[in-house]
Amino acid sequence: MSGGGMMGGQGNYNSSVNPIGIDQAANAARSYLNGYGPGLRIAEVMEFARNYYVEVEETDTGIHAMELLVDKYNGAVSPEPGPNMMWNARYSMMSGMMGGYGRGQGTADAMPVSPERAMELAQQYLDSKMRGLVVAEADPFYGYYTLHTVKNGKIGGMLSVNGYTGAVWYHGWHGPFIEAGGI
Repeated sequence: MSGGGMMGGQGNYNSSVNPIGIDQAANAARSYLNGYGPGLRIAEVMEFARNYYVEVEETDTGIHAMELLVDKYNGAVSPEPGPNMMWNARYSMMSGMMGGYGRGQGTADAMPVSPERAMELAQQYLDSKMRGLVVAEADPFYGYYTLHTVKNGKIGGMLSVNGYTGAVWYHGWHGPFIEAGGI
């Protein structure tokens, strides 16, 4: 079954079609980023069972700008749903409501929730909902943090913590982690 919908075509799980490779996913994300002009680069590409995940950062600040998903079968790139769309104070449609699509004026250093506190809140969430997982470092975005979850030394998934409210949002749309690479 294939389909578009809200997640930009994510969800073509036809087992008779071979997925694109992680390098092709990275190239698709680079092409997508060309629409933003200079100043953004890929920080990480991860393959999950349902999609490729791409973390993008600003070249001049090192602050993480946005999270993207790449369809594993057709290479379509779309903004990741959830915190990336709802909490991103600079690069989301929500920031656009306040000051122009894709270039809001949010800051990453003015968040009242520190990276250490974000890790504490994320771990409390995991301890109550997904025992056995622990959090890795908190990557700052404009308005939130994204953290990898780890089990037995291996990446298990990810979640985000709002940098203003401390709310936690688990990224349940990826499926199991497969590999990282493709930068």
